[in-house]
Amino acid sequence: MNPLSIARWQFAITTVYHFIFVPITIGSGFLVAGLQTAWFRTHKEKYLRATKFFGKLFLINFAIGVVTGIVQEFQFGMNWSSYSRFVGDIFGAPLAMEGLLAFFLESTFLGLWIFGWDRLSKRMHLATIWLAATGTLLSAYFILAANAFMQHPVGYEVVNGRATLKNIFTVLFQNTAVAAFLHSIPSAFLTAGALFAGIAGWMLVRGRDVEVARPVLKIGLVTVVVSFLIVGASGDWDARIMTKQQPMKMAAAEALYDTRANAPFSVLTVGSLDGSRPVFSLGLPSVLSFMSTGDVNGTVEGINNLQKEYEQKYGPGDYKPNIPLAYWSFRLMIGFGAIAALLSLMVLWLMRKGRQVPGGKWFVRTMIALPFLPILANSFGWIFTEGARQPWIVFGLMKTSDAVSPQVSGGSVLFTLVAFTALYGVLAVIEAGLFLRTIRVGTETPVVHKENEKPLAMAY
Repeated sequence: MNPLSIARWQFAITTVYHFIFVPITIGSGFLVAGLQTAWFRTHKEKYLRATKFFGKLFLINFAIGVVTGIVQEFQFGMNWSSYSRFVGDIFGAPLAMEGLLAFFLESTFLGLWIFGWDRLSKRMHLATIWLAATGTLLSAYFILAANAFMQHPVGYEVVNGRATLKNIFTVLFQNTAVAAFLHSIPSAFLTAGALFAGIAGWMLVRGRDVEVARPVLKIGLVTVVVSFLIVGASGDWDARIMTKQQPMKMAAAEALYDTRANAPFSVLTVGSLDGSRPVFSLGLPSVLSFMSTGDVNGTVEGINNLQKEYEQKYGPGDYKPNIPLAYWSFRLMIGFGAIAALLSLMVLWLMRKGRQVPGGKWFVRTMIALPFLPILANSFGWIFTEGARQPWIVFGLMKTSDAVSPQVSGGSVLFTLVAFTALYGVLAVIEAGLFLRTIRVGTETPVVHKENEKPLAMAY
């Protein structure tokens, strides 16, 4: 058994699984904060009920996300010790900041929000959920900055065979990290908006908590549409940075085998079995050049040309990623997000000017499918980001084949792979069960206590 292949599978499975919860947590935190702000400003009971109902779902997701995220850090020492030794001085810095600053911020104020309903003033209690949501943003930024170093290493020097940190600010604020953040956060809002809209739409179909569900449905749908537009704009900037820093990744995403100007955006490309040339290609003229360079006449480097260039620069070897994986994950990322936005826009149009919620099975199916579309888009986006960087674990510095732990056997990694997969399967059942149970119970009418009768009980 090859430890490298099994270790890669293990990290891929656990990372994609964990990343299901991350965007939901980030987006949900701000949407719940927005609902509580609406209650604070209007004093309408429907917003309080919505805050507590969706707040429960937010907390369930947050808890599962924390549990699954811990595994990621352990894998660096267990399966990827050579990588950790090489870049630990750099990679560990933003991760430490995430744990010591961002996670403590979000967990502390989230705890105050949970227990502070009857202990803090309304204004102070509202501030706690906004601070907790802000903590999720900081947490995301530090992690994306660490990942950005793997995509485009900066602020370092190699001393005695190890990468050492020269400038932490260069690592944290390089354009790769900023672009990834500005692309990932709107994606998180898109995901959370779709989740809120799907749940609210289902409640409306069942005729439950209509007063609460209708405004939440609109909020969720608008969030999806607006977020998708921002994702598209930030994705355009991100693509240009990627083309400059990792041209092989963009070439693989488009199955562009030969360097050319006026490069087309591939609608469908079928390559040869050895991945060396296209057999059939259908594309939109000059669109890829514009995406990559901002100029319809711009030149985009091809896979074969880059392979020769990398062989001269880095030595003999295969520097092509899995082209079908890169090609289709890139399209599925865009496609699932676009479908979610189009469905949301369609429902908003049908509900314009206070019209009733659309009837029919198609609406029920749309509401059930809507929350899953952005999740699939995020997952394929993460697969593209990491898979199309191969064979590098740190681009230009360290290959993935050199990063695996030398003393860990394939059997050991296989055992943990099976164990983690089974554990995550159990957590998925728990998450789904808690979500469905909470949705079935629905919103609760808040109990108003007199000033001297405040109960000493937690909110959830």
